[in-house]
Amino acid sequence: MTSAIETAPATESAPATESATVVAAARAEWDAWREESEHQRREPYGFLAYSALHFLDGEPRRVEGFPGRWATGEQGPVVDLDAGESLTIDGETATGRHVFGPVREREFRRAASFGDVVVELSRRGGNDLLRSLDPRHQLRETYVRTPAFDYNPAWVIKAEFAPYPAPRPVQVAAAVDGIVHTHEAIGEAVVALDGTEWRLLLIRAEHLAGVGLVLFTDATSGLTTYAASRRLIVSLPVPGSTQIVLDFNRAGNLQCAYTPYAPCPLAPEQNRLTIPIEAGEQIPSFRPKPEPDDDGAEERSAP
Repeated sequence: MTSAIETAPATESAPATESATVVAAARAEWDAWREESEHQRREPYGFLAYSALHFLDGEPRRVEGFPGRWATGEQGPVVDLDAGESLTIDGETATGRHVFGPVREREFRRAASFGDVVVELSRRGGNDLLRSLDPRHQLRETYVRTPAFDYNPAWVIKAEFAPYPAPRPVQVAAAVDGIVHTHEAIGEAVVALDGTEWRLLLIRAEHLAGVGLVLFTDATSGLTTYAASRRLIVSLPVPGSTQIVLDFNRAGNLQCAYTPYAPCPLAPEQNRLTIPIEAGEQIPSFRPKPEPDDDGAEERSAP
């Protein structure tokens, strides 16, 4: 009898101990994910370095901050550099006229540079775009951090994946006016949240294999989290299964939460939740711009 009494607590506590170990491991993985996200944001040529965005059309014109006159057409973006102007392309100094070739939809092509500034060509919603990445850009210099809700295992939620028979084109608004994205919807994540069933649209994550992407807003949007949209990367089920997991602790910000030069896709109507998702990343923090002092001179920002 004594032996039975002594072993009972160990038997009962084993599941709790195992659960605590699993949660601790998940939290450690989440901490590493957070750290890696912060590291990427702080890279010299990460998206915080975007310093301009321009739409190109068929009329060659000067673009503020860039050498040359820029246009686009069937041959893709073209630049005409005047005497004394140059770009570095593929490690070589380029002068005169340069044709870059057609740009694919949602391509990020770092095509040239001048000084420390990188020239990026991209295409969104059928529009050819010209952007610059400057490691000394103010947004990068004033970025502080991205706060997040504390890790909570309750926000790791099982759901069912309801795939479409074939991918469906879906139009999604962008954070930049004049652009409408077309993505491939691959199915829906059917999930119960706060007693209500939601069918969240999953779109194809083009640069990642075996996952879908949920773009969503919720009742925290514009209050503690970025107003326009957050994203959740979801691993698709293995063959023969329909179960997926929505780990809202990893709900992350899109680039447009940080810079006005990112035409990110926004949450479709179907994914606008009316309940608060108090998990994942919150509104990013930047140091405020210095304000003039009484003498009209600008005060320096806090370090």
